[in-house]
Amino acid sequence: MMKKLYDILRIFQWGFIGTFIGKSLYQYWDYKSHPALYAAQSAPWYLSIKIHGIFTAIIVAVILIVRWLIKRKMK
Repeated sequence: MMKKLYDILRIFQWGFIGTFIGKSLYQYWDYKSHPALYAAQSAPWYLSIKIHGIFTAIIVAVILIVRWLIKRKMK
């Protein structure tokens, strides 16, 4: 049971990381394709990437801690 939970958490971890990378690449591509849309905003174009990066880092850190605790219990 613990092994299955450990594996599921690993899938979620990489899912969050992959989603962040995909969203960041899309945001960069959109900025390069439509720079005038971003020039009208008061915030820099990369601010949403930073915010999503912080949340992704927090979520991944929590998942890593839980995976570490599960691995300790499995031994």
